[in-house]
Amino acid sequence: MGRSMTEVDVLDFPKDLCVLGIETSCDETAVALLKDGKIVGEKVVFQNDLHADFGGVVPELASRQHARAISQAISQTLEQSGEKRPEKVIDAIAVTYGPGLAGSLMVGVSAAKALCVAWDLPLVGVDHMEGHLYAGTLHCPIKLPSLTLLVSGGHSQIISVEAPGIYRYLGGTLDDAVGEAFDKVARLLGLRFPGGPEIERLSKAGDPTKITFPRALKGDSLDLSFSGLKTAVLRYLERNPSSKSEDIAAAFQEAAVDSLVDKVTLALKKAKYRSVVIGGGVAANSLLRDKISALCEDMGVDAVIPPKGLCTDNGAMIAAAGAYRFGTGSASPLELSIDPSLSFV
Repeated sequence: MGRSMTEVDVLDFPKDLCVLGIETSCDETAVALLKDGKIVGEKVVFQNDLHADFGGVVPELASRQHARAISQAISQTLEQSGEKRPEKVIDAIAVTYGPGLAGSLMVGVSAAKALCVAWDLPLVGVDHMEGHLYAGTLHCPIKLPSLTLLVSGGHSQIISVEAPGIYRYLGGTLDDAVGEAFDKVARLLGLRFPGGPEIERLSKAGDPTKITFPRALKGDSLDLSFSGLKTAVLRYLERNPSSKSEDIAAAFQEAAVDSLVDKVTLALKKAKYRSVVIGGGVAANSLLRDKISALCEDMGVDAVIPPKGLCTDNGAMIAAAGAYRFGTGSASPLELSIDPSLSFV
């Protein structure tokens, strides 16, 4: 513990700590226990079926479901770990306190505080997006400086990680997040929520070359835009109602992924990086994973692409980020408040 935040050339977390991570920022109730650098217990309770008919997450329903699921998720995680006296081995409780849905965040933070009081353990508040960044460290240590692409239903950001804990915002979406665009286009095509996996599934039977959708902001900026792409799909459907949904899905996915890969390519040309990391729910998309992997091979940098289960919201990424924060001497007061608009850059 007490490592310098600037004298390390890799991004990683202390492997000698045992940290319980709790994540409830949106619609997954996720808990994980990290011990000696390994996930020894984990539980994720999904709410997809609960929100599917609404075409998106309903905040009130999400928070109620978190309240129902959180205690059992913690119990099942600890049971899976085999720890009979978890309060004796856990060093800290890490929890997402933002950004996210206020009601959902409140459930996780309240549960974490209760455990800290009951077990006399430190509390570590974690930024949800920093958690996605640290998901990569569960796959391998990340060589620095690193270029990180964080893409989800609520965020699309390009971040330069210059040293542990030192981040620089390079660009991001000016309108819709890419995951939000996937959800909206899926709805236009009559697919179920969440839209990302549905678009990817349908795309496998389509031809992305049959239709050309726009790639926005092609210039020197590292900012992104997906609102125009979503509108282009809508206008195409209005003009071509009999077109195959498979081809539309494939062409949309190709355009969305190309926009992300083009910006990563531009960032790699602007500055020298030793690795590229992708994180967030959209990082589970196979086309994006393949194209980033190929790009990194061409550019001679490491590609850090976590397993798909670590891309979607999970407790392990929060535990890893919490272990780093706690290992560098950062803990939170029990009065920690949620921050739905939190940003770590």
